[in-house]
Amino acid sequence: MNPSDSSNPLTAKLEQQLVELRLPRIAEIHREVLDEAARKHTPMLETLTALFGEEVNARRERALLRRVQAARLPARKTLQDYDFAWPQQVPKAALLRLFDCDFIGHHGNAALIGPTGTGKTHLLTALGYKACELGFSVRYTRVVDMLNALITAHTNGTLEKAIRAFTRPQLLLLDELGYLAIDKRGADLLFQVVATRYESGSIVLTTNRPFRDWGKILDQDNTVATAMIDRLMHHGEALVVKGETYRNPQNKKKPSP
Repeated sequence: MNPSDSSNPLTAKLEQQLVELRLPRIAEIHREVLDEAARKHTPMLETLTALFGEEVNARRERALLRRVQAARLPARKTLQDYDFAWPQQVPKAALLRLFDCDFIGHHGNAALIGPTGTGKTHLLTALGYKACELGFSVRYTRVVDMLNALITAHTNGTLEKAIRAFTRPQLLLLDELGYLAIDKRGADLLFQVVATRYESGSIVLTTNRPFRDWGKILDQDNTVATAMIDRLMHHGEALVVKGETYRNPQNKKKPSP
């Protein structure tokens, strides 16, 4: 009798057990795999390894999908798609080290600093996908969106819960710091997130403003700016990108990041 024949009572029993054990990939493919193993006289251990290998891969793919969805990343970007030849100055070696993601295990940080249109968001997004692939929990947000969410939560009395959404992931990606001025309440909330993650979670951010200008964008508060930079750079690195924007109509030789 064919081992995967539906009339075989052991087949029905096996399928019931696979459902109870929550092994959907094996349940999906076991008949085909068992039939092929019977035809080729494949050793039992090899057959079992193939079946469970499929289940492991399927679980990894589902887990990756969940991490990417939880990260709320923009459309997928990769480091391979980034044109290192475009910026006038780019710390390529440091960026390649960053994409190893070893810094996450040490709660390290990084700041990508440079003018608009030089691919900082591209790099930040690509880093987020890479970290997800390596099994890290990630959250991406524009700074303005995070602060709007926290201010709303503060008004609704749910600030503590809202902050956890940005402090729990192993890697927080903050995009576009400095594009809009931040008032005192926003500056205090941003500092609270940075301080809470200090030496307990990693932050990588993008900004179009050098550190010396952070006081100007944080409600003219150099004290908060200095304290924030101190925490970010204690276990962090500033990566400066210089060059013209990809989005300049005169710069059409390269595709927009």
